[in-house]
Amino acid sequence: MLDVRRSRLAFLALFAAVLLAKLLVAARLPLFVDEAFYWQEGQHLAAAYSDLPGLTAWLARLGVEVGGGGLLGLRWPFLLMAAAVPLLMVVLAKREFGAAVGWQAGSLALLLPLSGTLGLLALPDVALALATVLCVDAGTRLLRRAEAGAAFELALGLGIGALTHYRFVAVIGVGFVALLLLPEGRRALRSAWTWAAITCGATAWMPLVVWNLANADAGLRFQLVDRHPWAFHADGLWFVAIQALLATPLLLAAMLTASRRGAAASRPAVRYLAWSGGLLVLGFFLLGFVADNERVSFHWPLPGYLALLPLVPATLAAWSPTLRRLAWGLAGLGFAAVLGYYASVSVPAFRARSADTKWYPENFAGWDVLARVVQEELATLPAGTRLLADNFKIGAELGYVMGDPAIPVLDHPLNHHHGRAPQLRLWGLHRDAQYAPGDGSTLLVVAATDVPYRQLLERYHALCGMVGPLPAARVVNVDHGRRRFLLFRLQGRGAGPCTAPGLAWLDTPEAGAVIGRHVDLKGWAFKDGVGLSRVEVLLDGRPVGDVEYGLRDTGVAAYWKISTDPSHPQVGLGGNIDLGAVAPGRHWLGLRLHGRDGSVEDWAEQPVHVR
Repeated sequence: MLDVRRSRLAFLALFAAVLLAKLLVAARLPLFVDEAFYWQEGQHLAAAYSDLPGLTAWLARLGVEVGGGGLLGLRWPFLLMAAAVPLLMVVLAKREFGAAVGWQAGSLALLLPLSGTLGLLALPDVALALATVLCVDAGTRLLRRAEAGAAFELALGLGIGALTHYRFVAVIGVGFVALLLLPEGRRALRSAWTWAAITCGATAWMPLVVWNLANADAGLRFQLVDRHPWAFHADGLWFVAIQALLATPLLLAAMLTASRRGAAASRPAVRYLAWSGGLLVLGFFLLGFVADNERVSFHWPLPGYLALLPLVPATLAAWSPTLRRLAWGLAGLGFAAVLGYYASVSVPAFRARSADTKWYPENFAGWDVLARVVQEELATLPAGTRLLADNFKIGAELGYVMGDPAIPVLDHPLNHHHGRAPQLRLWGLHRDAQYAPGDGSTLLVVAATDVPYRQLLERYHALCGMVGPLPAARVVNVDHGRRRFLLFRLQGRGAGPCTAPGLAWLDTPEAGAVIGRHVDLKGWAFKDGVGLSRVEVLLDGRPVGDVEYGLRDTGVAAYWKISTDPSHPQVGLGGNIDLGAVAPGRHWLGLRLHGRDGSVEDWAEQPVHVR
């Protein structure tokens, strides 16, 4: 009884603390790109969309309609659904394994980083987790007796999952297999109540089926074909390693142990949970070796973990007290680390300091600065100036800030890479390769850093093909240029050869190099269409002198084969620059490119350490 009381108090205290912490972080965490697009989908209500079924967009619309347009207004439905997951975990585990285990399983659901941080972002994973727990709980109830209450819960879980994500098919398939493996499960599958629930769940897929039939299976093809290489790649090893970190090593070991032992247990509920969770985790681990390794996928195994958590307290009870405490402690540290990461992302200074690292939160950063500058530009342009976005990310993020879900978007590889191009076309917002801005004023917003650097010149030429030669741009460098936006004022479609923004590179000093106050620079820069007249050197955004420009460098044109800068091959730069009385320590070195057309562009900066 003491153990039950202690476990209950621990869960309640943890539940309150986690919920409060998530509310505080969610109120400040910058909008994630996908959240912005789900908001945009919610402003164009439909039964289904090109990337997902409709539920996430509907929840986003509900959030802002009830809670207003702020971050918490968008996210509160997801925070509420996320809070239901550990509560349902308590209900499931208490019924099957007793009160103490129930409260402990609920605490584990709060501390498991992937489930504990659910709801911070308005993403489909929240509803997918809730649907998984509902279905797993209903499955354990059906093993006891197939009756109306269990069937209703199963129908609810199947319906939520079907309206959330294509990936829920894995939960359905594994759950069905787990029932087939058990005599009690096969008995449940002979019940009319069970099939009534399955029928209701199947009906929930109809909006997605209808959408795909009407759109040449574009959504299904993207989810199952276009986004996956379906060829072996060793990145699957990284996928497994990342899972060990995100689930925390000892908790992951406990879940896998519970799955292995539970598969041979005598109790039907234990075997059902072990088979369901184990097969899901194993399946997603194997999928990591052949499936999409470019987009985020670390959250995929979460449904399997949720199915296994009710078994974990018994596994931990068999460990030594020291190892058990270590497992709980590591889980707590893991949750705190992930929550702390999101909290850090909310701080502009952290984002700026991390600009030169691979951990830079690119999809969270720069949108507030960009929106402010765009509004400044629009205020100085003629009334009726149209806004045109380079890709769906810009269109959605600016749309959210400006309350405009109908910003047109140019054709861009990212639109196709993320399966958003078909949806943009259905809304009439996708502007294809021969788009003409028209006779009026247009502000084109381009994200230079949304394209790999080696493909950037090609993208500039593609923009010229769509809108004509590009005028001088207003450059918006965020976090030392790690996020780089270009704003072009277009007056109709210009004529003539492509004029593009400049490109530059410093060969020396390299990023992170230790330098003195007198530093030798070597590199290159060019600007297609017109060329450059001079190049300044910047330190922490302040000019410290001109570098010699026009040195011969034949390798630049050989690499950038389509470049039309008339100065080739005289596009090299070099010389010795006196940085002045700069304090020792970390500084940011950059270039300012002066075009012969009068344009001035600050290039992205790189960190150096001054002795």
